[in-house]
Amino acid sequence: MSGDRFGPPTLIASDVDGTLIDDHNQITPATREVLVRAAEAGVELILSTGRPPRWVPEIADQLVGTPAAVRYAVCANGAIVYDVRDDAVLFAAELAPDVLETLRTVCTELVPGCGLAAERAGSVAHDAATPSFVATAGYEHAWLNPDHVEVTDSHLTELPAVKLLARKPGMSSHEMSALLTPPIADLAEVTFSIDTGLVELSVPGVHKASGLQWLIANTDVAGSSVVAFGDMPNDAEMLRWATHGVAMGNGDPVAIAAADEVAGTNADDGVARVLERWF
Repeated sequence: MSGDRFGPPTLIASDVDGTLIDDHNQITPATREVLVRAAEAGVELILSTGRPPRWVPEIADQLVGTPAAVRYAVCANGAIVYDVRDDAVLFAAELAPDVLETLRTVCTELVPGCGLAAERAGSVAHDAATPSFVATAGYEHAWLNPDHVEVTDSHLTELPAVKLLARKPGMSSHEMSALLTPPIADLAEVTFSIDTGLVELSVPGVHKASGLQWLIANTDVAGSSVVAFGDMPNDAEMLRWATHGVAMGNGDPVAIAAADEVAGTNADDGVARVLERWF
């Protein structure tokens, strides 16, 4: 759909990293200002991210005290719907332990030497009852803020999880996805949010679009006309599902192919420039 014919939206759904925030993890003043104008017009922002709930506050807190304060986030690539204000997990689509064990076996066979980790939902962002992120020995984080608890292979898969992550530095995520998708397509959705040897496996049919659909169906979020922003393959389903999907200029070719429009980069206020058409 042409951006000239679409709009205004009733809802803004945005990926976070590489999209809504700049390269310093900040929502820029231009983006903040247009989100405030949108909120004053009755159009809210839903964060739609691969991040777990515990990594949402550092973004949502940047809008606290403004009309654009975030109510909800779709997390873990759609596997979790999170109430930001009440710190509550409203929905979680979880892989069962037996499925996790099968996926673990396939990953270790097809990607020898890969490290594995599991993201668990819990009931709040920081659930003291059980570790949220567990990993096997040798797992190398793709980010600079590792927060996992090391466990044995058997303990990795003993509880349900919203994501199983496979990490192999030195490979591309595209390569890993191509290897793993054919044999496990019936068991898990395969995607990635960074092309540095990390793939993320979740319940089949679970992605950011499905998380947004659950949110719209179960809350008062106005989803009749959605503009969505994203930059990576884990955004592709959301960009195709949205009334108007916008890929970032810094985006992966998979995201760009799924979008109706390509915006500027995240470092150049790409989201703000698009939203300024209506707000």
